[in-house]
Amino acid sequence: MARESRRATLDQPYEPRRRVRPVRPDWDPERFGRASERIARFIGSWKFIAWMTAFIAVWLGWNTLGPKELRFDPYAFLFLTLLLSLQASYAAPLILLAQNRQTDRDRVQYEQDRTRDERSVADTEYLVREVAALRIALGEVATRDFLRSELRDLLEELAEPGTAGDLEGPSSPTGRTPTTTG
Repeated sequence: MARESRRATLDQPYEPRRRVRPVRPDWDPERFGRASERIARFIGSWKFIAWMTAFIAVWLGWNTLGPKELRFDPYAFLFLTLLLSLQASYAAPLILLAQNRQTDRDRVQYEQDRTRDERSVADTEYLVREVAALRIALGEVATRDFLRSELRDLLEELAEPGTAGDLEGPSSPTGRTPTTTG
């Protein structure tokens, strides 16, 4: 029967069997990264140094000055050394992870700054070209000072006797010499 049911479904695609796998935990790298940054920030603070100094001072005081039957590290601070090594072995990777995340953030910030700077340079170059075009266009336009100087020259030319612009003489329709008021 199994053969017949298999033959009946030969025209349909084969569905692979699902494998039973153990469930792997789903790690959120962002959450872990944020936690490592908080730990690294705390480890790099004066508060941590003060707490660690107090802890070591109490440890040393208790194991050297305390009653011998209540001392918990009888082997010349071997347990303290083990704890400090354990703390350092966890702190170093967490600090490196926090630094890597900061490096990634810095890289993104640098890229954004670079694109913003490139845009600013392009805008500045465009504005420089526009100002140059305006200067060229203004060079072709008669300015107020230019017009004033031309009008002064014309007035001076008209005021000089014996020039082509002289209004005295027989060409006057009334036969009188015009007078200028001035």
